[in-house]
Amino acid sequence: MIKSSKNLVDKSENLEFNNYKSLIFAENELIQRVNEIRQNFSNSFDSECLVEPILQRISKIQSEKFLLEKKFNLI
Repeated sequence: MIKSSKNLVDKSENLEFNNYKSLIFAENELIQRVNEIRQNFSNSFDSECLVEPILQRISKIQSEKFLLEKKFNLI
């Protein structure tokens, strides 16, 4: 019975760690997109309109990452 509980905890932590890795990749991809948009649009107002929702998503990803980093003692 105890071994089964440990397996569930291990699986849960593994899923959370996989989620953490996905967040890292998503954050990097979105940052790259923001840079590309800013480079390709000379009108800063247009680029900022496109970039703002992406920056908001990056912020949410960073918050989620921070919680997982604390949980896994990475910070």
